[in-house]
Amino acid sequence: TYISNGGIADYYVLFARTGEAAGARGVSSFIVDADTPGLVIAERIEVIAPHPLATIRFDDMSLAPDALLGERGQGFPQAMATLDIFRTTVGAAALGFARRALDEATHRALSRKLGTGTLADNPITQSKLAEMVLDVETSALLIYRAGWLRDVKGQRNSREAALAKLHATDSAQAVIDKAVQMFGGLGVTRGQIVESLYREVRALRIYEGASEVQKIVIARQHLKTFAT
Repeated sequence: TYISNGGIADYYVLFARTGEAAGARGVSSFIVDADTPGLVIAERIEVIAPHPLATIRFDDMSLAPDALLGERGQGFPQAMATLDIFRTTVGAAALGFARRALDEATHRALSRKLGTGTLADNPITQSKLAEMVLDVETSALLIYRAGWLRDVKGQRNSREAALAKLHATDSAQAVIDKAVQMFGGLGVTRGQIVESLYREVRALRIYEGASEVQKIVIARQHLKTFAT
């Protein structure tokens, strides 16, 4: 398993089957102190961009009754509601990466000499910058809407959170790829900001539900509006 902040977190949230009902309705959630006897960091996992990930093992670990979060059998709904929040924040992180890549690409285009002008004078470069701006602005609107529905309106935002994460993470990778291309060979050189962003952004399309999962969520939520 890939546990974020594994080995450095003070507490973990554990989802375990408690048997109230079949399937997801028989899962409960628990808060687990990192110092609980039997909780073992089995393996540190290294990925292409620095991120604390680990595999956790439980060796005869037991929990006190007050470790239960909420009611028994409510773990799955709690997890899904939490994912709606996390998906929006992952989209926001991707937006930050994309904005930085756009800034770097813009500075590069304005400063890189090309013939008698600069890279920014080239129509192909202008087209790429326009596409990058569009991706960044669209992602921002989707993320703001998802956050607004949750924070201001107090509504469940599964569909909007999935839309925000899917578009923002996929678009961020496209924006960063264009920025790397604009830098040429320098763009894949260690130490360059766009090179770092290129490695950092990839995982965002996987965790808190991969892009393919977001499409399923969006489609199912969309179909529900026609079934009711």
